[in-house]
Amino acid sequence: MAKIVITEFMDEDAVAELRRSFDVVYDPVLVDRPTDLLAQAINAQALIVRNRTQVSAELLSHLPALRVVGRLGVGLDNIDLNATQARNITVIPATGANALAVAEYVITSALILLRGAFLSSAQVAQGLWPRTALSSGLEINSKQLGLIGFGSIGQLTAKLAQALGVSVVAYDPNIPADNPLWVESNVQPVTFESLLANSDIISLHVPLVDATYHLISEKEFSLIKSTAVLINTARGGIVDENALAEALKTGQLTGAALDVFEQEPLPANSALAGVPNLLLTPHIAGVSRESNQRVSHLIATKVAEALLSEQSEQGL
Repeated sequence: MAKIVITEFMDEDAVAELRRSFDVVYDPVLVDRPTDLLAQAINAQALIVRNRTQVSAELLSHLPALRVVGRLGVGLDNIDLNATQARNITVIPATGANALAVAEYVITSALILLRGAFLSSAQVAQGLWPRTALSSGLEINSKQLGLIGFGSIGQLTAKLAQALGVSVVAYDPNIPADNPLWVESNVQPVTFESLLANSDIISLHVPLVDATYHLISEKEFSLIKSTAVLINTARGGIVDENALAEALKTGQLTGAALDVFEQEPLPANSALAGVPNLLLTPHIAGVSRESNQRVSHLIATKVAEALLSEQSEQGL
């Protein structure tokens, strides 16, 4: 019976599905015990991880039986794809399964940041009445959303925004300007500089690679409208956190929401500590109760199919 090791949290029903056909080790905090992880996975045929487990060439070198890596999410920057390809190990992301959760997070963050009125509960409960200060917030209707990256999550974000009366532009050098997707989605392709200069909401949907590291930094903040807000649900490192902190402190930017950081967990003494008009969440934009079920069941199904297919080919 093939062995599967699951190193981070997964929907319990999906785990139960796998246990019907495989030897499953499920420990949602195994990622925090590298020695135990290695001991459990050394003879495993499949590994199921989220973003915190580093599936490095070094780890893979100790897992001779490994044939499949299931990723409970879509980003693959924590998996050494060159090493898995060299070993002919199948890598399976949960493409599309958490897109709605991320898209809703982006729209919710934009609404909160533009209106600027939803973080006053403590003041009101203490008897203060900041009505005047909170009466100049912005509506999202008729604003422009600029999407940097127009993959499946960006496309769904555009659809939700358009339902609220938002016009949408996008920059994605991998999608030619004559691609019918632009017309079908009613989204206008624009240059990177035009998107920064004219968008009221800027949302990032690109992977972290050399070309996107600090894609938004001091120079880019100088191009963005002071009334704009920035949202990053993609990967930490795409936004220069020091430059962002300065832009928010000086009023060069109205607000920002970050779900991802260069170092996770975010250090207590980071440049983002105490910065105004900043929403911070711990890499959970794509994780809701529903998306966890979708992601977990998708990966359980695809990992099982991959293992059973290999067993069939080997005549086991």
